[in-house]
Amino acid sequence: MDLQIIKTDKEYQNLLEWVDSQFDLDIAPESKAGQHLQIALLLIKQYEDLHYPIPSPDPIAVVKLKMDEKGLINKDLVNWIGSKGYVSALLSGKKPLTLRIAKVLHHKLGIPAAVLLA
Repeated sequence: MDLQIIKTDKEYQNLLEWVDSQFDLDIAPESKAGQHLQIALLLIKQYEDLHYPIPSPDPIAVVKLKMDEKGLINKDLVNWIGSKGYVSALLSGKKPLTLRIAKVLHHKLGIPAAVLLA
């Protein structure tokens, strides 16, 4: 396979099919063929980043999701970030997510900082 910058969807699809066939061969990553495959994957990623960007999630929606996963309710956040009214206003979007609160939520809920600061 001759590797080059992907410019069309057809080239993208062809390279995806080629990569798929290479995975079936169980190629060693450090081999020449493995390095060729890694370059192909970088080209695919570059094309996907340009043509199929993934939007950043809404930070408050992620906080609510994490709360749901951990079985937390609004009242559980009061000790971390403020009054019940403030927590309610924050989760409803009426109050902004400050850097201090983002740090607390990052540490307490394990949400990546990049998501909270998006």
